[in-house]
Parts: sequence; structure tokens; C-alpha cells
Amino acid sequence: MRFRLYIFRGIVVLAVICAGIFIFSLNSCKSDEKHGGNEEGVIEFDSKAVDQSHPLAGLAPGSAVLRYKKDKFIIEMSTMGMFNMSVIGNLQDKTLIQTVKFMDIKQYCLENETEIKQDNDLYKIKIEETKETKKLLGLKCHKLKITLVDQPSVAPFEAWYTKDLGMENCNALTPYAGVKGVLLDYRIKKMGMEMRFLAKKIDNLEVPDATFEIPTYMKKVSKAEMQKFFNDLQ
Repeated sequence: MRFRLYIFRGIVVLAVICAGIFIFSLNSCKSDEKHGGNEEGVIEFDSKAVDQSHPLAGLAPGSAVLRYKKDKFIIEMSTMGMFNMSVIGNLQDKTLIQTVKFMDIKQYCLENETEIKQDNDLYKIKIEETKETKKLLGLKCHKLKITLVDQPSVAPFEAWYTKDLGMENCNALTPYAGVKGVLLDYRIKKMGMEMRFLAKKIDNLEVPDATFEIPTYMKKVSKAEMQKFFNDLQ
């Protein structure tokens, strides 16, 4: 029983880590799928724990899929097929909707701008532009030097973003709000574990408006109730 609870705890913690992702991108699509319009498509990321010696590193989800359409996006991930989570963002309204499906739990909560800022403050970063560039997925990317404000003893790390896709405000709901472009390689920390996300595929696919709707079977709960759900599984 203790082992099962430990596994469930790891699944939940690592799924929440993925929620720190709110990114957008464009490119070509498969011949049997419809092309999306301007600022519309899908981006897939590889993900991994920065510290491979972390006790939960082996349970870290290896990927996440983001669908975006102008000022809306949804990031979806599943860990071991047991814990399913999504985050729906609205850049215009400055809100996030977090959904969770785990066993018989099917619920969602709405976070406003103030609550989002409180979460981002847990991973304060200093961002410095550099002159170094490189190609990633055929796009010109610019290197950033990132320093953890509350952990000055930790060595700075690099992140990469592109201006080729426009969407200057796409990071408005993340700790990288000052970056005017699309992040394709970066880190973020949630629930005590730092993860790295690296874009592996960008498709200019049509994304239906219904993609960003909350399933009707989901129960609305407060953020406090959602947090209690996570706490009870730890």
C-alpha cells in the first residue's frame, strides 16, 4: 500500500510540473490533416528532470502536447496512463483553467491573474539576452542566460527562443513573461522538481475552437479544493 501511494504521489507531482508550460509555435502539417491559420497549430515537447538523481526522476513524463490558436492554448499530458491533466490558458482574459482526471476524480478550477502571478513567483528568474543564435527545427533561435533569483548559488542555465513566429506576448502567463518570442528550449520548476522542455516537432494544424472548452462531465472546484486534492495524494 505504501508503495502504491508513493507511485501515485510521484505521478501527481510530475504531472503538475508539466503545467508550467504555456508556449506556442507554427510549421508544416501532415498531408491528411488540415492546415491551421495564422498563429494556430500544435507543438510537441520532450521533457525530463534536470536532476536525474532526483528520487522521482524515473517517473517524469517524457512529453507534452500543446495546441494553440491566437490568444488561447491547451497543454495536455498523461503520466503512465493513470493521471491525466490539462491546462487551458486565455491570454486575453489572463486566466488558466486546470483540469484533472485521476481514477474517479474529474474536476477543474479557474485561476485568475493574481493567482497565476503567485505561482510564478515561486520560480523567480533573471533573464539576460545574449548575441548567440542557433537553428532549432529550422527556426533562428536566440540564447538567453537564466539565473534563479532565490538560488544565487545555482549556476545559470540557458534557454532558447525564436522571433520567427511572432507572438511576442505568448509567455505572459509564465515566469518568462519578459521574453518576446516563442520558447523552444527552457526549464521550469513545479512541486519541488525542475524540468527541461525541448521542442521536437511543430505543426501548422487546424485547431477547432471546441478544443479549449471544458468537458461537460468536469466538476468545478475552487483552487483551494484542487490544491487539497494534490496534498491528499502526497
